[in-house]
Amino acid sequence: MDYTGKTVWITGASSGIGAALSRELARRGAHLVLSGRDETRLAEVARDCGETLLLPFDVRDDAALAEATAKAVAWKGGVDLAFANAGVSQRSRALNTDMQVYRDIIDIDLTAQIAFSQGLIGHMAQRGSGGIAFISSIAGKVGVPMRTAYSAVKFGLAGYGDALRGELSQSGVNVHMIYPGSVATNVARNALTADGAKRGRSDDAIDNGISAEDAANTMLDGIAAGEREIIVAQGAELAMGEMRRTPDALFDQIAGMVASGYMEKMEAED
Repeated sequence: MDYTGKTVWITGASSGIGAALSRELARRGAHLVLSGRDETRLAEVARDCGETLLLPFDVRDDAALAEATAKAVAWKGGVDLAFANAGVSQRSRALNTDMQVYRDIIDIDLTAQIAFSQGLIGHMAQRGSGGIAFISSIAGKVGVPMRTAYSAVKFGLAGYGDALRGELSQSGVNVHMIYPGSVATNVARNALTADGAKRGRSDDAIDNGISAEDAANTMLDGIAAGEREIIVAQGAELAMGEMRRTPDALFDQIAGMVASGYMEKMEAED
């Protein structure tokens, strides 16, 4: 993909990876739709990004999402690429974690990301082009202690994305699953603790992680190259991700099943 002139929608764009993606995409010539809950911080990012459309909303608000989707699609006549990037992490032992923390993280990191995608894939499939990029995590490849809820939703997001890629494989719509390791953002500081409160401090691994700018460049280069699974990590985290990398041959096999009429046969049986 050449990003010049493409319309790209990014959720969670007010900070961290989302903000870095926004600035790098602007440098590469994209038109940007920026979403997040904090309109003031979105506006600060937008000042670095040239022509932008700001659509602030809470990803858990279905009505606001539907309204934002209609506006994003209408702005330039379509959305070429969308990043499902909004999310919150966790730092607490499962034995101590309130069930409401699991429900909140599932709602934000999984259900809302699926809803975001579902609102766009019909439009993209009808056009015969487009792409969805889901920000999962190395914790979506390997279950990580103190992150049981976070690992659960990131594994779940990968399952949805991989299944969706197969379904859309004959439509011209691409699905990219992105697995960052430790990236130097506020993700640990904003993580939920056992009772749902924000943690309020970072981790050494996060503070010494890949810069958000370098991570954004790796993601965008991978998407431009057509990679279906993009691991953005270093050291032990990179090794873990590579050990659990899905072989391209398996993605091809699933796409081949769809091409041979697998879904039509299943529907006919129903």
